[in-house]
Amino acid sequence: MTYTEEATSKFVNAGGVKLHYHDVGAGEPVICLHGGGPGAAGWSNFSKNIDAIASEFRMLIIDMPQFGRSEMVVNETEGRLSFTARIVAAFMDELGIEQADFIGNSIGAQSIMRLCIDSPERVKKHIAVGNNAAAPLSFFQPRPQEGIKLIIDYYNDEGPSMEKMERILRTLVYDQRHISPEIVKERYEMSARPETVELWTKHHPPREEVAHELRKVEAETLMIWGSEDRFSSLDSGLIQLKLLQNSRLHIFPRCGHWAQIERADEFNELSLAFLKR
Repeated sequence: MTYTEEATSKFVNAGGVKLHYHDVGAGEPVICLHGGGPGAAGWSNFSKNIDAIASEFRMLIIDMPQFGRSEMVVNETEGRLSFTARIVAAFMDELGIEQADFIGNSIGAQSIMRLCIDSPERVKKHIAVGNNAAAPLSFFQPRPQEGIKLIIDYYNDEGPSMEKMERILRTLVYDQRHISPEIVKERYEMSARPETVELWTKHHPPREEVAHELRKVEAETLMIWGSEDRFSSLDSGLIQLKLLQNSRLHIFPRCGHWAQIERADEFNELSLAFLKR
């Protein structure tokens, strides 16, 4: 079955925040959180995984607060990971979900790690893609990483542009064929909305790290990495492999930060085997 973006689109008030999400498939719930680059949203981040995973599970793809069609809510008092984790728990409450499996990409995966620490009973299994949760402990890449620098600069100086967006997206992948003019335009237009620019230039949450608490994570975790990731250092994944209580690490060669897109077929097969095991 092929699902469409609009047909699966829904909204819910979770913890006082209007969240946009897609409800796809049937069965046990798998909640998906996208990465945090400008213009990011759930559907585009997981578009190549939906048909496969929704054939076996109920896939709930969230636009995180401050992204996509979710509310551009101001948060200047709570760390972004804690804030997102709290809203995701409220989302589960609103939908009557006590516990779920999760797939997270980048800061989405970091937010799920925060949920694992704060509310371990809510998380069954976690697939973490390019999850830089142990970033402060990286030895082999300078901080901030190449891709993170581009994100930091995106709203500076003259502000968003198509050229800046294309540079970010081309840094996300190893295989440049995955970046089309249509993807660049879609992400740019999402990132350049006045309310989004206002939020990301004037309102900043406190910095937050979870590296020192990773030993608390009990959920069975599958970390998936691209060997050529320019946003999340590979040694961060190796460190997490040591720190997490029950984890494994799969590395795709010649692959960047978007393993779920660049290696979609293999990613889907690997993810389903892990979730169903």
